[in-house]
Amino acid sequence: MKLLVLGGTVFLGRHLVEAALARGDEVTLFHRGKHGKGLFPAAEEILGDRDGGLDLLKGRRWDAVVDTSGYVPRVVQASAALLADATGHYTFISSVSVYANLADDRIDEEVPVGTLDDPTVEEITGETYGPLKALCEEEVRRIFSERALILRPGLIVGPHDPSDRFTYWVERGAASGRILAPGSPQRPIQIIDARDLAAWNLRLIDAQVSGTFNAVGPKEALPFGAVLDVCRAEGGHAGEVEWVDEAFLGEQEVQPWSEVPVWVPESDASMRGLFRVDATRAFASGLRCRPIEGIVRDTLAWVRSLPEDRDRRAGLPRERETRLLEAWNRRKENET
Repeated sequence: MKLLVLGGTVFLGRHLVEAALARGDEVTLFHRGKHGKGLFPAAEEILGDRDGGLDLLKGRRWDAVVDTSGYVPRVVQASAALLADATGHYTFISSVSVYANLADDRIDEEVPVGTLDDPTVEEITGETYGPLKALCEEEVRRIFSERALILRPGLIVGPHDPSDRFTYWVERGAASGRILAPGSPQRPIQIIDARDLAAWNLRLIDAQVSGTFNAVGPKEALPFGAVLDVCRAEGGHAGEVEWVDEAFLGEQEVQPWSEVPVWVPESDASMRGLFRVDATRAFASGLRCRPIEGIVRDTLAWVRSLPEDRDRRAGLPRERETRLLEAWNRRKENET
């Protein structure tokens, strides 16, 4: 297959390109060159900015296109329009963040998506990210119709994850000392390994599948406590885990997602469905998810190859974690 990837050098796109090249596909990468320039010598690399620089793709043809880097509807519209007659299949990587109401216990593909009061807004924030992705989807469907495949991942994890969200817990399970864990060990978490998402995407392209699919796993959401146990087992953590009350964390102004990754407080009813997404359609189409043990083991091996003093984008600094645990212990002692 001749495959064009818009992006393709950071995380999901990187795994997609690796999988495509490994099976013998002819891959072209179109990206700005800010990350991973020359990463894939076996792939054709076209350096350019998709916002105004798409002329570099004119006059070419590919069997399929995967758009891993579309966030602004105007830019996605331009890419899709230029490639409408240059490919037979277009995958757009979206997000479960498109849903307008994440308060439901079951989020399937028919739940309404978010909207913007001003659809010309292009600034990406926590409030606009999801609706902008929904508008990007709309442009791809309008142009490609039955040739469009929309994938809506939840939390993507695995080696080369630049966000440090899931990676924080993998790394924390390999360190010493008491671990601060938020809320209840029974709260659910859904993830998808980037390698599984990439392999499934390629199979869908091979079968010329179209439509919209939630992309989360496994079939049944995992208790976060069980995931943390795997992180500790793989990392060799021998200390204790302290499950800290969510109300206390709120009093201490601990920030979900940024300071304590993948934590959505139960008190935030508006986000109750974030880890309760229905992926029945995806699994029926052939999505396969590797065991959590393998995800953690491979992520840990990758993390250990990185500099210890690297900048981290998420997670509690150890000093703050220690202070919070000390304050939590004082609170418990005062209550007894």
